[in-house]
Amino acid sequence: MLTTLAIAHYRSLHALVVPMGRLNLVIGANGSGKSSLYRALRLLAETAQGGVVSALAREGGLQSTLWAGPEMRAPMRRGEVPVQGGPRQQPVSLKLGFAGETFGYAIDLGLPVPTRSLFARDPEIKREVIWAGPFLRQGNTLVDRRGALARVRDGRAWRVAGEHLNPFESLFGQIADPRHAPEVLQLRDTIRGWRFYDHFRADADAPARLPQLGTRTPVLSHDGHDLAAAWATIREIGDVEALDAAVADAFPGAHVAVQVEGARFSLQFHQHGLLRPLSAAELSDGTLRYLLWIAALHTPRPPPLMVLNEPETSLHPDLLPALGRLIAQAATRTQVWVVSHATRLIAALEQTPACNTVRLDKRDSCTVIDGQGLLDAPPWHWPER
Repeated sequence: MLTTLAIAHYRSLHALVVPMGRLNLVIGANGSGKSSLYRALRLLAETAQGGVVSALAREGGLQSTLWAGPEMRAPMRRGEVPVQGGPRQQPVSLKLGFAGETFGYAIDLGLPVPTRSLFARDPEIKREVIWAGPFLRQGNTLVDRRGALARVRDGRAWRVAGEHLNPFESLFGQIADPRHAPEVLQLRDTIRGWRFYDHFRADADAPARLPQLGTRTPVLSHDGHDLAAAWATIREIGDVEALDAAVADAFPGAHVAVQVEGARFSLQFHQHGLLRPLSAAELSDGTLRYLLWIAALHTPRPPPLMVLNEPETSLHPDLLPALGRLIAQAATRTQVWVVSHATRLIAALEQTPACNTVRLDKRDSCTVIDGQGLLDAPPWHWPER
């Protein structure tokens, strides 16, 4: 489980250290930085997929994603001097990191040395560190990368794991080895297991409305096209009672079955008072999307972290308390991160004792955690270049 998430110089997240619990709820007004925090977490996940630089490029490049405010905020925040720029005292840097119950990880991206290359604007990975414990210290560092050189701790000494690493690719894709760098391999697989769900499609042409070829599906896809197969998989190897209870909680008197025609699977929604079941193509957008959330949150293969971005989209407000109970139940099996601005869903989640509410606010265009003082933030140290 992650215990701390840290971001520096990414959009409005100038210097944010977020405490994390089993169930995390991120709330705040429009423009407070909720989407930036979600995108930063997705960017962090890209390090294990080998696509962190290309993901930055899709956002407009490093210059577009960097903090756009002054480098030194304190005098300007106090009103001693007007908000203005000046000569940089520190190198350009975008930093992402987290600490967990086992390992911690931090990555520092910056500008490349000027060359005549056609890719001279691509950001480079300047520093990567993996450590053991709640925060980085010199004595608990396990893997240390500076530019093209990566070292792995070997007892009291260090062993070189790579001397010519690509500056645009994380160490997860270059030195992950079960024998010589098991920490890198284990952490890479953990990050790859993070699961993101962001706005399931429920329009008339949504894949979830159509019969699909069915195979065992312990993990619902991000677009939900394999909903019926995922539902059938849960009924075979998952918690059937919890699955049925989730449907009954949201739609009293209803139940869901899987119809198989040849090799194609489709859902049948049985509702009290109707002479025949409704197919997925006939369901309302909200009903279909809620069934997608039920399938996603009852996965027989819970991930290390499940991230839900505005799961209330297109749902009737009366469904939100049931969705809150559904998410809270999922948090007993996996760590959950929810971004929401729906008051009824927020109220339902905050009834859970394990709920860690992170309320974001914006001060002088900088995202901060409401109520977090200097001594309230979890301990965190960034690796120096």
